[in-house]
Amino acid sequence: MFGVREIDPNQLEELKAHGNLQLIDVRTEAEFAQAKIEGSTHIPLHMLPLKVQELQTQNPIVFYCRSGARSAQACAWLMSQGINNVYNLSGGIMNWARSGKALAA
Repeated sequence: MFGVREIDPNQLEELKAHGNLQLIDVRTEAEFAQAKIEGSTHIPLHMLPLKVQELQTQNPIVFYCRSGARSAQACAWLMSQGINNVYNLSGGIMNWARSGKALAA
């Protein structure tokens, strides 16, 4: 999506190591129950407008989904609301797993 900043799994791992990061999973409840990235918070994409006030917008917010499409939509929507400190995990959780990164159950 135009204007959405992408990060790769290695960049996300580095951001996580430095703290002050919100990691948001926008997948469905069923997908989230199967596997997730450690430290992530679950906010399904359709619930994001109702939960936006819960985000700590002063810190970087990284969104992910299965492949990166839904999380790119989340980033684009937040940017349209004036929240620009958002990033999309390129390739989503599938790319994270393909990169050999750990998943939590």
